Amino acid sequence: MNGDALYSIGDLARRTGLTVKTVRFYSDSGIVPPTDRSPAGYRLYDIDALTRLDLARTLRDLGLDLATVRRVLDREASVPEVAAAHADALDVQIRTLRLRRAVLRAVARRGATHRETALMHRLAKLSEDERHRLVHEFIDDTFGDLDANPEFVAMMRSAMPELPDDPTSEQAEAWVELAELCQDPDFRASVRRMAEFQAADRSGGDTTGLHHDLTEAVRARVGEALAAGVLPASALAAPFTDSLTALYAHAFERADDGDLRRWLLARLEVASDPRAERYWQLLSVINGWPVPPALAPVFTWFTAALRT
Repeated sequence: MNGDALYSIGDLARRTGLTVKTVRFYSDSGIVPPTDRSPAGYRLYDIDALTRLDLARTLRDLGLDLATVRRVLDREASVPEVAAAHADALDVQIRTLRLRRAVLRAVARRGATHRETALMHRLAKLSEDERHRLVHEFIDDTFGDLDANPEFVAMMRSAMPELPDDPTSEQAEAWVELAELCQDPDFRASVRRMAEFQAADRSGGDTTGLHHDLTEAVRARVGEALAAGVLPASALAAPFTDSLTALYAHAFERADDGDLRRWLLARLEVASDPRAERYWQLLSVINGWPVPPALAPVFTWFTAALRT
């Protein structure tokens, strides 16, 4: 190709595959200014203009706006710099689209109302910091000013919802439900009662912390009773109940007597809200953790046995 040759708008269109209208637009906007004019006043372009036009088309195809294209062509910004910035912007857009897709699938599965759909969309758009802030506010409101079990509070604060960039519809739906749960005044009041019970125990000298092993032992023992079809109100339940209260007496360093059983019954009743267990199940779904097996049937049986 002759480096001194000049080309009309039609020539540029044929060489680039663009329409004459598009080439004229780039020329009018100053992206590809004419190199010269013909005696009749028609715009003419040299090889540099052709190269500039080809780069402009490539950048536009990649989604860059005209102002950014002009900055690159005028060497105010390099192609690598612009490409990196644009890739970052696309990452944000892709995450947003993935989240919208998950919300739409959740709406379709739930058959959500207009209000529920709007709420799901609003909650799903929250940033990671905003999601964490919402949960921390819930914990502050329920535990913040009380001397509750510090290990339990620390566990709650460390277990934040980490919604992935490409969530499933189940994860998006779980996040929306968790957010609604954290803002539910009735659930907050229920968790507040749990926190107050813990604080009262600590003021009485209890510093035993968390009791994961105890919980698993109770699950196993009550599981035996359930598997055997033992009703909590039956005489057959007594040996199971006695072994369970003995476990609590050992764990909390208390005598296995009527006072322990009354305290234990109050403890189980305060913690009986099924939404508390649902809270941890939803966190597990959001974060991709194994969902813990349900404890509600276990403690329902134990509570009924203690009442008897």
